[in-house]
Amino acid sequence: MNDITSNFERHSSNFNRLKGRLEHMVGQAIADFNMIEDGDSVMVCLSGGKDSYTLLDILLTLRKRAPIDFRIVAMNLDQKQPGFPADVLPNYLKNIGVEYHIETQDTYSIVKEKIPEGKTTCSLCSRLRRGIIYKVAGELGANKIALGHHRDDMIETLFLNMFFGGKLKAMPPKLVTDKGDHIVIRPLAYCAEKDIARYARGMEFPIIPCNLCGSQDNLQRQNIKEMLTTWEREYPGRSQTIFTAMQNVKPSHLLDGELFDFKHIRIGANVAEGDTAFDLAL
Repeated sequence: MNDITSNFERHSSNFNRLKGRLEHMVGQAIADFNMIEDGDSVMVCLSGGKDSYTLLDILLTLRKRAPIDFRIVAMNLDQKQPGFPADVLPNYLKNIGVEYHIETQDTYSIVKEKIPEGKTTCSLCSRLRRGIIYKVAGELGANKIALGHHRDDMIETLFLNMFFGGKLKAMPPKLVTDKGDHIVIRPLAYCAEKDIARYARGMEFPIIPCNLCGSQDNLQRQNIKEMLTTWEREYPGRSQTIFTAMQNVKPSHLLDGELFDFKHIRIGANVAEGDTAFDLAL
């Protein structure tokens, strides 16, 4: 996209509506799940991709008009990938005037040493990154860690867990880390990836592609993404319907005995989800 086109899009009424919609969705997610409170110190993990740029930009915008005071510090983990443009993020963060920290750890060499050629690297890379992120959050005094996962990431994770893990499980919008030291939040939970991509193009964020894991062809997540894209093309709105279903769970109509006490149901019992035993199939 040339400068004239992107500059026009950024100041067009359509782009302004998109910006307003994303800001509203992020604000709504923060409110619905009480993600950010007065006095919080929020470390925003910035990878150099469209999602994390958008997350940081919108959080900075919302902070200006929020009725509470909270700190934002951007953090990037430089994993020493060959060809990684180490100057891009520091220059960008300096230009926008946000507090930031660049953590340099050669996880790339570890992943390449441990994972055979042709195998997916995401699992090990993710574990290494997670440990470093938690450590840096402690050093920076951040009690909240903001990640750039969006609605479509959550839906894809739901299907990955169903198809390959045998679990009805997705990404939570908010969680406490295993050690209990930090809370991880996903303020883009309500935002569609296509909207984020368009916003990032309009804002001309200096995108840095991931050549460690993001370019691998054999990722099951990529297969799930393609499946959902096909569904959305054939049945527009299906992704949002799936996402709505994730917020409307009826434990008494599943099979998990730990979530619902099937064994002790008796005549006269009042089931919250009601008697839908003979509902017609769609």
